[in-house]
Amino acid sequence: MTNELYDLTALELSDAYRAKTLSPVEVTRAVLARIERCEPKLNAMYIIDAEGALAQAAASETRWSEAQPLSRLDGVPITIKDLIATKGDPVPVGTAAADFTPAAVDQPPAARVKEAGCVILGKTTMPDYGMLASGVSSLHGTTRNPWNTQRNTAGSSSGAGAAIAAGYGPLALGTDIGGSVRLPAAYNGIFGLKPSLGRVPIYPPYLGRVTGPMTRTVTDTALLMNALTKPDPRDFMALPYDGRDWSGALVGELRGKRLGLLLEIGAGLKPQPAVRRAIEKAAKAFEDAGAVVEPVPPFVTDEMLEGLNLFFQSRLLSEIERLSPDRQSKVLPFILAWSRRAERRSAVDAMRAVAQIMLMREKAVGAIQGYNFLISPTSPITAYGVDEPTPGSDPARPFDHIVFTAPFNMSEQPAASICAGYDEEGLPIGLQIIGHRFDDAGVLMMAHSYESLRASARPWPSP
Repeated sequence: MTNELYDLTALELSDAYRAKTLSPVEVTRAVLARIERCEPKLNAMYIIDAEGALAQAAASETRWSEAQPLSRLDGVPITIKDLIATKGDPVPVGTAAADFTPAAVDQPPAARVKEAGCVILGKTTMPDYGMLASGVSSLHGTTRNPWNTQRNTAGSSSGAGAAIAAGYGPLALGTDIGGSVRLPAAYNGIFGLKPSLGRVPIYPPYLGRVTGPMTRTVTDTALLMNALTKPDPRDFMALPYDGRDWSGALVGELRGKRLGLLLEIGAGLKPQPAVRRAIEKAAKAFEDAGAVVEPVPPFVTDEMLEGLNLFFQSRLLSEIERLSPDRQSKVLPFILAWSRRAERRSAVDAMRAVAQIMLMREKAVGAIQGYNFLISPTSPITAYGVDEPTPGSDPARPFDHIVFTAPFNMSEQPAASICAGYDEEGLPIGLQIIGHRFDDAGVLMMAHSYESLRASARPWPSP
């Protein structure tokens, strides 16, 4: 066990609270001190609620002293992404064009972690409208990667990814509609789960959109899933409640599992050599443990990627056009230029884009047939320049670096990213593990197994 309180896992904290060797108050103070030291360099937090966090920690300390914790996560620090509404806080969705009206109620994921007794440290940063896999925001500024502050965190759960890597507590909530949990997990060397659509109730639900845990260990994600998956009637796309203890899903047999290895996906950027080597090494580790690994042919086309692009362009443009000219001028210029490309397109073009998304969904589900899981790079590249909205910053090709993640949002399949090594500059590389629809437990089992198979992770960065 580390000597630094801010580096302890949620499981280690829970066990220490039960044994009365640590208190939630001293842990919260240590994490807040860590945030104070690192935040000037990283800019991962939108709101830091030190007073509120310490009050929550004191209440948790009382519950533990009376042997009446609300859950195993009672008193464990957590951060929550900007766009997940928490009562009383503005929800600007990463943009300076927001109206900053405080939220009237907690959205379902925030409500669940409050009910579990987690200590909410504050809200993390994100790019404008969550429409960048980057840490660049017109409101929040630039969020930096703890492994190298001249590199990007990815996004849109940019602050959440940096926060976990830097030791801002062991738990974070991110959201993912095209890779926004898994890409920051990959770039920051942490674990991130994109659950099956509807597994974690959210509001409002939408095509491909999920809330997912971001942690340093798979076990901590399983503990957080116990809270997040509890039902909420506001989510009209939710799956039937699965009341299992998700920690029990972590143990399973690798021998005989059939894995499809997806090294080329057919469009977008090709994996860098270091990324390809890391994923091939992970595949070999699974083979050595008794799994059967076979290559899977590419299935994404440029037309599918352009369809996804136009769909999201059109969706955002419909929101931006409701803003006054003054507020429109505050949107990140890259995002504004990207969304306005949809002005030249017709309703028929938009429907063709939806058809391409449905084809992408069909091909993603088809790719896993005959296999228990797929494995692939999470991102074809490691962290790029800190101030770049996208690699190359070309509004005409904004999705080239999310091509391995976005298809599995559209297909509703569970997918996770786990650190599979580092490139020549010491930047983390993510392995993506994809399951059949609704097999979140299987993805967690595979990721937990890989934790024991991979080489020892490097020490966490100290920016």
